[in-house]
Amino acid sequence: MEVRIIHYLCTKIIYKKMFAQKISDTLYYVGVNDRKNELFERMISLPHGVTYNSYLLVDEKVTLFDSVEICYAEESIDKIRRVLGERKVDYMILHHIEPDHSSGIRQYLAVYPDMQLVCTKKAAEMLQGYYGITANIKTVDEGEELSLGSHKLKFIFAPMVHWPEVMMSYEQTEKILFSADGFGCFHTLDGAVVDKQLNIEPYIAEMERYYVNIVGKYGLPVQNVFKKLADYSIDTICSLHGPVWQEHKDRVMGVYDRLSKYEGAEGVVIVYGSMYSHTEAMAEAIACGAHEITKNVIVHDASKSDVSQIITDIFRYKGFVVGSPTYNGAIYPRVQEVVERIEHRGLKNRVFAAFGSFTWAGQAVKLLNEFGQRMKYDVVDPIEVKHAMQGDDDYNRLYSLGREVALKCKN
Repeated sequence: MEVRIIHYLCTKIIYKKMFAQKISDTLYYVGVNDRKNELFERMISLPHGVTYNSYLLVDEKVTLFDSVEICYAEESIDKIRRVLGERKVDYMILHHIEPDHSSGIRQYLAVYPDMQLVCTKKAAEMLQGYYGITANIKTVDEGEELSLGSHKLKFIFAPMVHWPEVMMSYEQTEKILFSADGFGCFHTLDGAVVDKQLNIEPYIAEMERYYVNIVGKYGLPVQNVFKKLADYSIDTICSLHGPVWQEHKDRVMGVYDRLSKYEGAEGVVIVYGSMYSHTEAMAEAIACGAHEITKNVIVHDASKSDVSQIITDIFRYKGFVVGSPTYNGAIYPRVQEVVERIEHRGLKNRVFAAFGSFTWAGQAVKLLNEFGQRMKYDVVDPIEVKHAMQGDDDYNRLYSLGREVALKCKN
């Protein structure tokens, strides 16, 4: 049923003939750009779009690495046909069964019915559950190898990065890591596929936002994969989203390593909600104090800033200051959403402070402070004012709070 619904939603996609892009003498990019979808997983904004990546390796055995989202399957298949002509695909390696990478499988099987699907046992269960596919599936074990001719694959399990069935595969001849969603990012590929052809800075920024919002909860599983990858010499990383990484592969692995360790850089992120600007004025005072110590100060109005960007910045910097008026005896809803997302992701190792205002009965600051203690952050004493800041004393207290948080981050 869900596949049919997705297909209905895709009816406005106009089929267009496309050409594969060559990565090496034997490896082709047959993935697609999605510039139409505004929300990834119907939640996360996509101002620069996203890709669904698929790769074709041509050897004695022709191997396709992953499907694409159902809307774009025909586009990917057209690219494959332009490379292969009448030749058939022998294997499809399925690293991850989330529907943005698997919902097009039936379209590929309609063209290549003898293609063998290679995946983990858990992925095979999902193939049956999502699509009713039970035939011609080869399940593999951790460390198992598959010869394609002059190329040979070795399978590396990566459970909970970020689903339980995930695996990666390492091609030993060209030293290519097919990394599933690992080392992926948002952003379309606008005419080029390999990183050395691109201005990568927008992709690095979107990689951080992708990691925090998609993988962020699973820092320990990511670190477990890094331990496994230490045994491999990697020249190329082929992720399921974003560019092919070669020239900058060490940098992107560093991004995932840093974020999965919950290491924050020196700096302070101040997030606030404010109905009538009184809590906003408090945030401004805190920002002034923090700026005395560090240049890295970011202030977010939770009612306006994209929540995916707010939590990305909180992951990026060590200091996390959050403010809210008391709203119906609780935290202002937009601020509550930020706090819940951070708690859900288990973000560790932050310097934290709460602040806020109230009119007749304060409660938000108490609840925010309890959140900081529950997360085992380095908690600075909170500040709460009744009605609004009244003068220099209130301003100076808030200024000092910002300064104290920034000093703790610097030290």
